This record gives sequence, C-alpha cells and structure tokens, in this order.
Amino acid sequence: MRIEVENLGKKYAKEWIFRKLDMQFDSQFSYAITGPNGSGKSTLLQTLTGVFLPTEGTVSYFKEDENILEEDFYKHLDIVTPYLELIEEFTLDEFLKFHFKFKRLSEGVSIDDFVQHVYLEKDRDKQLQNFSSGMKQRLKLGLAFYSQSPICFLDEPTSNLDEQGTDWYLAHVKRALDKKLVIISSNQKHEYDFCDKVINIPDFK
Repeated sequence: MRIEVENLGKKYAKEWIFRKLDMQFDSQFSYAITGPNGSGKSTLLQTLTGVFLPTEGTVSYFKEDENILEEDFYKHLDIVTPYLELIEEFTLDEFLKFHFKFKRLSEGVSIDDFVQHVYLEKDRDKQLQNFSSGMKQRLKLGLAFYSQSPICFLDEPTSNLDEQGTDWYLAHVKRALDKKLVIISSNQKHEYDFCDKVINIPDFK
C-alpha cells in the first residue's frame, strides 16, 4: 500500500492549517506527524484518512498500482484517535463480535488470542462503559494492531496509558511495523521516535 499526497492544503475560515504538502507514504516505512498543540497534526491525519476533505490538492491510495476509490479508503485503514468512541453499552465480547463483522482479525489470531494480547481476558462480560480510560485505549490500539488492514493511523496513541500501558504500546506498535504502513500524529517523542520519517506541520504553513 502507498498514499500519495499532492499539493495538499487545508484551511479553516481564512487560516491555512497546512498547505503545499507533497509526499508519498510507503508501506516499507513508518511516519510521524509532529508539531505543537493546535498546529494541525490531527487535521492532517484526518485529511489523510478521508474524514476531512482537503481545501486544495489530492490524497490518493494505491494497492500495488491500483488506484483505490476515495469512498473505499476506510476498507484499508484503522484509526485510533481520542475522539473515536466505542459502543459503551456493549460488553467486550459483544463489541468484538460486532466489530469483526466489518474488520478481519490478523491471520492466525482468534478473538480469544486478541483479548489476551490486550490484557482484557478477565473483562469479556463487562460493559465498555465500565472500562477505565487506559483499558479503552488499549482496546482501541489492539483493534488497529490486530486487524488485517494494511494502514494504521495513530493520533496521540499513549493518551490515557500509564507507564505499563506505554510499554505495551511500544512493544505492539513495533511489531506492527513489519506488516503495516504506520502513521503517527504526536508531540511526544517516545510515541514515535522509532519512525523512519518525520513531517513537521509548521514547515508547511
């Protein structure tokens, strides 16, 4: 998989958040989108996923040399963001059965394996609304790491994680790098210091 960005720009009202961004994201590499709070990291991430439309320029997805339709972007990606809500009325088991009707687990990984990987095997009958913020974040990340989608977008991935949870994230994201194109939006260096390339948003104002 690869993502090609040409002359990409996004503005709100009369203010450009970023513009004139030309880049290719290749599955052999991992990328970090950096910048201070409010600089537009999350906006760029959401523009790359197709959640936001660009003000100018284009975002194109390719599988090998096949151009993927914009309305099909979602089939090829997983995204973890602070604003992504889980269906909290579901128990963990109910949620996973629902979720994996639309996304496929990594080959060779069962739901039983998955709940062990995210350290939630004792919480399968608990409603998600009763999970701690750290448990929810670990679940969100696990859904991205253990799906067959070839692209993984992570926005502030260690938010709500304690030191042990951060260690869990680092171990699992580095494992995912072998199988996925990983793009991380962050201003916390420990979340992305293993990435191959860095895009600093203030450079594209």
